[in-house]
Amino acid sequence: MPVSRRKHEKKDTMADEQLEPNPNPEADEGALWSDVSAPAAEAPPAGIPADARAAESSDAGAAAPEAPTLTGVPEEAVAEIARLQGQAAEYLDGWQRARAEFANYKKRIEREQEESRARVVADLLQDFTAILDDLERALKDRPADGEAAAWASGIDMIYRKLTAVLDAEGVKPILPAAGEVFDPNVHEAVSHESSDGHSEGQIIDVIHQGYRIGERVIRPALVRVAK
Repeated sequence: MPVSRRKHEKKDTMADEQLEPNPNPEADEGALWSDVSAPAAEAPPAGIPADARAAESSDAGAAAPEAPTLTGVPEEAVAEIARLQGQAAEYLDGWQRARAEFANYKKRIEREQEESRARVVADLLQDFTAILDDLERALKDRPADGEAAAWASGIDMIYRKLTAVLDAEGVKPILPAAGEVFDPNVHEAVSHESSDGHSEGQIIDVIHQGYRIGERVIRPALVRVAK
């Protein structure tokens, strides 16, 4: 066969192979992707137990940051920090003590001012109690009719107004009853007498009533006591 003819046949054969369709393209594609494999997992270092490696992998990203330390800080700086911390604690303790002392001082001043006010009021109202006694004696035998009765009504009105003023200031009467046991805190004995109807220490009679403001006695009740 001539050489030129063999060359033409060879070219025709190659052209037919290039134009022949692939009967199974998916198989070729799978073969292509099978060559591109995923990167192999990095092998763990030798000598580490399996449970330790599992714990390390589970705790990855969840570990809390460690507290800062003074690693690498000069000893002089560490000593200075400790000194300043002690000084700060001492200043804090002193400030707390001063604050407590000031609070106690404020309460004491308020209490003393209140006691001073109560003492001044008591001394002033004590003078009014003597006027109240005079009005009570004047109204004890008040006339029932006539011009004197009108005067007695006016005196009674003054007495009631004065009583209302004292009551508004917290003044309360101390009026013991006959037969009550003598109490030196609120009673003042003008005499000690023998009495058949009373035991020793009992009140026989009340000369005039006393007055108090709260727990403070501004005038004790004058009484006669059995002995």
